[in-house]
Order: sequence, then C-alpha cells, then structure tokens
Amino acid sequence: MLVKLINIAEVIRSKNSGPYELTLDIIFRDHHTFQMVWEKGVLTREIIAKLYGIESSEVLKIISFPPAKAIKINLRRPLSSGDLGETDVYGAQQHGPLLNLEFVLEGDDLRTEGG
Repeated sequence: MLVKLINIAEVIRSKNSGPYELTLDIIFRDHHTFQMVWEKGVLTREIIAKLYGIESSEVLKIISFPPAKAIKINLRRPLSSGDLGETDVYGAQQHGPLLNLEFVLEGDDLRTEGG
C-alpha cells in the first residue's frame, strides 16, 4: 500500500539546530507506526537528499527517539542562520518536502495502536 508520510505522522516540522544545521522532526501518532517506519528504513540519507535536492553527505544524522515516537533528521544548512541571502532564519519552514513523501508499506504494517 502506498502511504503519505503526512497521513501517518502527527507532527512534521523543522527548526534550527544551531546556526549551521536544520532539524526535521517527524512525530508519529502511535508507537507501532513509529517503529514500523523506523525498522523498514523508509527514511534514508538518499531519500532525504533526493527530496531536498542535496548531496547525501549533507544529511548529517537520522535519529530514532522512541520516547517521543519521533525520527529526527539533521541537515547541513546551505547558508548559516541570519547570513545575507538566507530566507528562513528560524529554519521553521523547511519541512515542506517531507509533506509529499510517499512510500510502500505492506499488508498489516499499518494499524492503530490497540487495533
């Protein structure tokens, strides 16, 4: 089944992680969905790099944070926060490419917690 990340995540956001990095946060509605997406390796450096039109080396980290049902992705900023020509000083509007991310999940992968 083809699913959109926006349909299975409760929160998708971006923010500064210092002046030289951005963090993308994906927080899932339930632990099952979080675990399933993490274990299936849906979010790789290559996929994120393609979405953002950057080299995979610019995707610094992809981190699982189970207590928050979250996956965090750190990217190198193309320009430092506040530099001349930089357009999003807080890094708060960089999550857009994630909103259209689609991927395949098999059979019973998707279910609600307790269901």
